[in-house]
Amino acid sequence: MGRVSTTPRRAGVALAVLTALLVSGCTGPTERRPEPAPTSPAAPAAPTPGASAPAGEPAARAAALVGTLADEDLVGQVLMPYAYGDAATRVSAGSKAGNQALAGVDTPAEMIAKYRLGGLILVGFSADDPTKGNQETTNVDNPKQVRELTTGLREAAGRLPAGQAPFLIGTDQEYGVVTRITDGVTLLPSALAAGAAGKPELTEAAWRAAGAELAAMGVNLDFAPVADVLATRSTVIGSRSYGADPKAAAAQVAGAVRGLQAAGVAATVKHFPGHGHSAADSHKDLPVLGQSRKALETDAWPPFSAGIDAGAMAVMSAHLDARSVDPGTAATFSHKLLTDVLRGQLGFQGVVITDGMNMPPAKRWSPGEAAVRALKAGNDLILMPPHVGQAYDGLLAALRDGSLPRARLVDAATRVLTMKFKLADRPAPELSTLGDPAHRKAAEDLAAAAVTMLRGSCGGAVRGPVTVTSSGGRDHTRAALTEALTAAGVKVVPSGGTVVHLVGYGDGAGDLRADAAVTVAMDTPYVLAKAKSPTLLATYSSSRASMTALAGVLAGKARPGGRSPVPVPGLPATTCAD
Repeated sequence: MGRVSTTPRRAGVALAVLTALLVSGCTGPTERRPEPAPTSPAAPAAPTPGASAPAGEPAARAAALVGTLADEDLVGQVLMPYAYGDAATRVSAGSKAGNQALAGVDTPAEMIAKYRLGGLILVGFSADDPTKGNQETTNVDNPKQVRELTTGLREAAGRLPAGQAPFLIGTDQEYGVVTRITDGVTLLPSALAAGAAGKPELTEAAWRAAGAELAAMGVNLDFAPVADVLATRSTVIGSRSYGADPKAAAAQVAGAVRGLQAAGVAATVKHFPGHGHSAADSHKDLPVLGQSRKALETDAWPPFSAGIDAGAMAVMSAHLDARSVDPGTAATFSHKLLTDVLRGQLGFQGVVITDGMNMPPAKRWSPGEAAVRALKAGNDLILMPPHVGQAYDGLLAALRDGSLPRARLVDAATRVLTMKFKLADRPAPELSTLGDPAHRKAAEDLAAAAVTMLRGSCGGAVRGPVTVTSSGGRDHTRAALTEALTAAGVKVVPSGGTVVHLVGYGDGAGDLRADAAVTVAMDTPYVLAKAKSPTLLATYSSSRASMTALAGVLAGKARPGGRSPVPVPGLPATTCAD
């Protein structure tokens, strides 16, 4: 679609930009003023790829850039779709077909150019991931491939009129069951494990390490941490949450935000107003939050406030119906929740990002209408529209017929660009930083502090030969624990030894072993309520670091000092932490 500009439109943008500059106090003689509106629809020359933006505070740099952008560029800045393929300019025939269906282009680079995009989300698959239903492709294989992909995406974006601002590349790297990039990176234990450890300083250190590795791969926006309090037995949130205590979860969320952003990666606190307060799954339907507003303020929102206070650059809105605030309206489309509560009551001034717009609650409207409704409600970035072209055209049409106020689009684009400039001028670490010993130690320290004894002796759980079993065919987890036990001096045999049984994500009472001397919950610990083993342990995670920590406890070389961050009927929160 060609650029169409008129003087009144550019004047409206210029007025908003001038206001932003005055508010920011950047009125000195060296500031960059918005360019005058052109008298023809010809687009300005694209900036040189990699060219730096004018000096100044991020908000002033963003406002100055917004004043030069055409309608198409403003719309592109508020879209963050996914694309098919593991490279920017070279894709398989299947990926080409996927991109044609999604956006009418062949490659991710062409998608960026056609729709003048402000960012892309990298998606992928993992076996236990409760969100895998809306991951329609995979962009991630290994760190080298991811770095080459992100480099190509940035080169494509650098040719756009908004290319002087860093291109946003995001992913869902929560660690635990939702981890997009799994091979060749330092894997942290899950959020619930961090909640069991109860030491925000360890969480912050671990997330600083994780952020450095994401930055090395070219990812500058992480859709983490999860701030949902686990008030229900939500399977879609589960071990992604830091626990059931709002105050304790708040401290953990703040630590994760500080660590991630210290490494130059923007944190996204999610899923507002609190997905853990419903057991339903927004990947399938519109969950209802039936709690009173006071209950939400007391029990659901403290971790979001803590993340905001810690400086989180983004908050993700959720497809949740909070009946006590805006009944019948998903938070994604609720002005009351996003503008009145999130911005007004909680004071958030950063970027509000929708949850995936390819999820059922957002698909009751066409991609274009849904994008317009989400933007008008207070979102700034539209994530994963089910059809990129329709979302783009819908926003552009609404802008031009006045149903989408220009000031709202300018505000959204300015917020997005402000976040980008906050991330600017930070060189990405080398790929060699992945797997750094200090990173592994940070993950291991957090995992070791998380191991919880819910029943049994605190001084060591096994003697003599051990047989490791698991439910769900988790060969890699059994192998990791076997290796760690052997290193700890415990003999492991194929059968006939003391049975240590591992239970993971999605496993129920039917996956327990009656003859197991030790049962270990590697996800939420609820299953342990029905376990008959004399020794019950929880790691809340199946990462290698968690298996190493578990081996130390089983061998009697480490004390299980964690506390269960969620109540388990019939079992104490801890037996060894005190």
